[in-house]
Amino acid sequence: MRNPLLSVVVALLLVTGVSSFGQTETTEVVQKGDVVQLRPDHPDRYVVQRGDTLWDIASRFLQSPWNWPKIWTINEQIANPHLIYPGDVLVLRFVGGRPQVTVAERPAQVAPEGAAPEGAPKGPAEAPVVREYEGVQGAPSGRVTKLSPRIIEKPLEKPIPTISPEQILPFLSKPLVVDKNELKKAGYVTVGLDDRIALGDNSEFYARGLKNTDAEVYQLYRRGQRIRDGHKTLGYEAVYLGDARMLEPGDPARLVVTKVKQEILPSDSLLVAPAREPLPYFFPHAPAKDVKGRIVTAFEALSELGPYTIVTVNLGQDDGIDEGTVLRIMRNAGKRKDPVRGGKYRLPPEESGLMMVFRSFEQLSYGLVINATRPIHIDDDVITP
Repeated sequence: MRNPLLSVVVALLLVTGVSSFGQTETTEVVQKGDVVQLRPDHPDRYVVQRGDTLWDIASRFLQSPWNWPKIWTINEQIANPHLIYPGDVLVLRFVGGRPQVTVAERPAQVAPEGAAPEGAPKGPAEAPVVREYEGVQGAPSGRVTKLSPRIIEKPLEKPIPTISPEQILPFLSKPLVVDKNELKKAGYVTVGLDDRIALGDNSEFYARGLKNTDAEVYQLYRRGQRIRDGHKTLGYEAVYLGDARMLEPGDPARLVVTKVKQEILPSDSLLVAPAREPLPYFFPHAPAKDVKGRIVTAFEALSELGPYTIVTVNLGQDDGIDEGTVLRIMRNAGKRKDPVRGGKYRLPPEESGLMMVFRSFEQLSYGLVINATRPIHIDDDVITP
């Protein structure tokens, strides 16, 4: 069944099986003051495959995939025209000297009754021809075979994501960044049944301070490290510990642990679990204005970061950063000694990769490193690509 909200997360990472017609030179087209560069080997026609992502499809056509919105042409005759599905045929055309990619064909499919979301594309139903066979050679002797009209229902493909959802899913459904007092105001674990201290799967425990004891599902957190930008505090990491289900409301309330990520201890905080929502669909794009920030933390940080690492940058909604924003990562090369003049001089920053923001807060954002041409480090700059 097609899920419209899942569409824009599903068009970016793992593309296979391309039919392309190469060109010998990179095509440059000026569009609204920007230069859109087509790849020299761009396809004129591409059939979307299962496992494709929007990022990789954009990378097949463009030197700079974040310029995809400049060449993607909406088919107004197709419901949910922003979504791309396996089997769609993408065609590159030039209109007024400008490249445009559009969906030329969409396979005819019909969702089961009541299953397709409103606005989902529906193709013509397949109906067998009605025939009656009486005494026809090859038909069972003495019998009449009658085929009644019927509709063959096929489940619709899911739209392709922008980037691999497996990498970012845990970061979409949990707070992860809180202010100084948010967890202090939340409910908290007091003790497990039978005075148990450390809680694991299926451990029952008591909690106090819950603001909403009518809720059924909770998430457990512990305040982690402070996220800084120099001397400025941007927030605190909320370390996710697991899930719990309400058994008996009250003060204290009795709950049971249903999922454990880390050991749960007295004073750990409880927040009401957010409603489960479909994965969002990101449309990759450059920031609306020039920005410059830096990587301040990395999930499960190592000394060197590579592709598919989750990072935090000190740019957020206050800086015009939203979901789908693509940023260029620049390595701070530092200073070197001048062998002739003496003293030290600063080397210019070196491009080391690209990242895409998938969740933004007021002063910071989470992003996924999409590719890396050299090792990436905390404190590396991020700028408008």
